[in-house]
Amino acid sequence: MQLYHHPFSLNSQKVRLTLEEKGIDYTSHHVNPLTGKNMDAFFFSMNPSAKVPVFQNGSHIIYDTIEIIQYIERIAEKVSSGGNNLNLSSREVIGWMHKIQEWDAMYFSLFHVPEKYRLCVSKFLRRVIIARMAESPDLASAYHCKLRQAYDTDDKLKNADVLRRSENHLVRLLDEVELNLGETSYLAGEEFSLADVMLIPVLARIELLNLEDEYINSRPNIADYWVLVKQRPSYKKVIGKYFDGWRRRKTLLKTWCFIRVRSMLRKY
Repeated sequence: MQLYHHPFSLNSQKVRLTLEEKGIDYTSHHVNPLTGKNMDAFFFSMNPSAKVPVFQNGSHIIYDTIEIIQYIERIAEKVSSGGNNLNLSSREVIGWMHKIQEWDAMYFSLFHVPEKYRLCVSKFLRRVIIARMAESPDLASAYHCKLRQAYDTDDKLKNADVLRRSENHLVRLLDEVELNLGETSYLAGEEFSLADVMLIPVLARIELLNLEDEYINSRPNIADYWVLVKQRPSYKKVIGKYFDGWRRRKTLLKTWCFIRVRSMLRKY
């Protein structure tokens, strides 16, 4: 089994947490969207949306995050039960999974990145797409669609209403989570589930953006829950390894330096 992903990606984190929690072995392939690796012809021809994660098991390729997670769950249950009486996620868990996935973190995240960094990355990625378009004429139309999407994203980031809608959606979601966690230790009951797998990266993104006081610490049940789930080995391996404490600066600085160097080289 092959997983194409990146530690920065919210959806990649959800899938990797699932793999770690279920104890499934896989081959890891880092594809960093911030450095344009998702635009390389090999990956782009496999997934023209250029989004991560992508999960491959033989000839079977899955792009949708929830579909990947449920596929992994079925594999894990078949292994543990011998294919009989699969103990799959309940309707409540699946409901939470979809509810959390409905919130798109992209614009929320980009709005909270300093503009000079955001513009530099955007300019760099447009150059990457144009270069790949020239290198792979057979994929030119798909690359052109991505280029148009890149310009559309830049335009939306000029609209404060886009951020407001994303913030309001997040607040409604967290308020519902806060209410639920007042009754149970985990999101869908007293046992850790795939609903928690979906929520943890959302809270990690909030913390990465230094917004935890506004969105996490102001909700006591979520704050306690966040302390609890950060102790899990899966969190430490998938997220904490890259973003806890000083590691956050190291991870972000490494990517920023790469982009700056590549941008300077393209000028010559």
